Amino acid sequence: MPLQAVESSRLYRQIADQLRGLIAGGEFGAGARLPAERDLARQLGVSRPSVREALIALEVEGWVEVRTGSGIYVQQSAARAPARSPANGQAEWGPLQVMQARELVEGEVAALAARNAKKAQVAGIAAALDQMEASPQEGDEAFHQAIAAACGNEVLADTVRGYWGARHGPLFSRLGDHFDTPASWRAALGEHGAVLDAIRARDTEAARAAMQQHLKKATARYSASWKRAKQT
Repeated sequence: MPLQAVESSRLYRQIADQLRGLIAGGEFGAGARLPAERDLARQLGVSRPSVREALIALEVEGWVEVRTGSGIYVQQSAARAPARSPANGQAEWGPLQVMQARELVEGEVAALAARNAKKAQVAGIAAALDQMEASPQEGDEAFHQAIAAACGNEVLADTVRGYWGARHGPLFSRLGDHFDTPASWRAALGEHGAVLDAIRARDTEAARAAMQQHLKKATARYSASWKRAKQT
């Protein structure tokens, strides 16, 4: 059964559904290697990041195994779980789309924080950056949440909290398993420092640019070749 081009709505889930159907129908047997990410993207008429999100969803469900530097392999049926159905009926956000949304929104949030943050709030942002050195994941979240709290707009602060709710989901967790490294956390720490410096200086343009640059680079790290994953 050939792959079919998919529409953009909940794209990664549609791709995962197609691939799952092909595996269940015997098109790819247990132990078989799936076509390369770039080939799947071409056949489906979608971007490689969308294919990556779909493959990670299937890995979470136990349908495939990602072997870094080797490929994507079909798991035995005993390892497979049913497709996830979120309690609220809404498909889990794709990690890379969340990152794209964060770049748009959190750049403005940082700019507002540079203008509106009180002295104690700036100190809280700095404390979160210090926390990140000892505990990267917890400090990362605390840093972005502290900036959102300092922006002066509760709707935007709630929006950022929603992004971090998505970050705690299984797709983001597995993406981090593959692509978070000591080197990537060191890079993120420096990028966060640039955001903090701009907020301290009350420079809205610099804060916006620094946050956008950080999130662009974070997205690029998550979009890296599988062969580059876990290299430091």
